[in-house]
Amino acid sequence: MKNIIPFVIAIVFFASCESKKESNTIPLQGTWRLISAETTEKDSTFSTFNSKTKMIKIINDSHFAFFNHDLNHGKDTSAVFFGGGGKYTLKDSVYTENLEFFNNRQWENNKFEFVVKIKNDTLIQKGVEKIEKLGVDRIITEKYVREK
Repeated sequence: MKNIIPFVIAIVFFASCESKKESNTIPLQGTWRLISAETTEKDSTFSTFNSKTKMIKIINDSHFAFFNHDLNHGKDTSAVFFGGGGKYTLKDSVYTENLEFFNNRQWENNKFEFVVKIKNDTLIQKGVEKIEKLGVDRIITEKYVREK
């Protein structure tokens, strides 16, 4: 019996020291609505947010999807619709989208890395969109508010 007590204590001690699986504390999962967007190309920074459209991004535990459409229900020449999605990874604050689906097929199968942060109900993501074959090389900053 005397030999068992130190053994049990050692097991409890080592079990309490077991490293826990890394978990991301940024609560990305949910539905987000775009409220501002900014692009920097070369030495120029400009807003790319269009108040005549609505864009949402939906993020679950493994995938993201985004959809954007005009608010006039496609009834005039300003009709807009695009969407895309794929898998993503999140390590600390680095959020990487692997774009598997997009209505502009030349953008598919590209990876985009962003730094994300959440303040209250606002998600801010900033990163580089670069696709050499299309001549795309820009920094984007997007702000989303959590949909309820």
